[in-house]
Amino acid sequence: MLLIGFAGGLRRSEIVGLDVKKDQTEDGRGWIEVLDKGLIVTLRGKTGWREVEIGRGSSDATCPVAALVLWLSLARIAHGPLFRRVTGQGKAVGADRLNDQEIARLVKRAALAAGVRGDLTEGERALKFSGHSLRAGLASSAEVDERYVQKQLGHASAEMTRKYQRRRDRFRVNLTKAAGL
Repeated sequence: MLLIGFAGGLRRSEIVGLDVKKDQTEDGRGWIEVLDKGLIVTLRGKTGWREVEIGRGSSDATCPVAALVLWLSLARIAHGPLFRRVTGQGKAVGADRLNDQEIARLVKRAALAAGVRGDLTEGERALKFSGHSLRAGLASSAEVDERYVQKQLGHASAEMTRKYQRRRDRFRVNLTKAAGL
């Protein structure tokens, strides 16, 4: 879930609203399609439908597509909600869709377990990380042209995308040097 949410720059409601295929549930907000080169996530938003492409990663250990394919196989999910509660000490997968609060809790737990921002106390770290961290993290760490980040996040304006970019090098593209000065 975290890899898909991060790589897609998805909102937590978009993550939990995904179905395995089109029109499988009444409460679904989108679906996935696994292809050789990656994953297409089709989402229903405020302004209509949009597609998000998630390419395969450089390693199976960090590839969101490989992780999703493994999840579908191990959880034996072929129909309905994509992400569901795991019960029985990890031995059973429920039928019901997760709610978006589960994403926020998972992000907090993962950040704490990984020791991210170890300079902060555990309580401070818990306040700093949320489901929104997936979108902001992608926007801040992607070293690509801003318009690609804007498209991935589904923002109507570059200004909104810039609000998500917590750390960005404003001079990464230096037009002064590019002009020969």
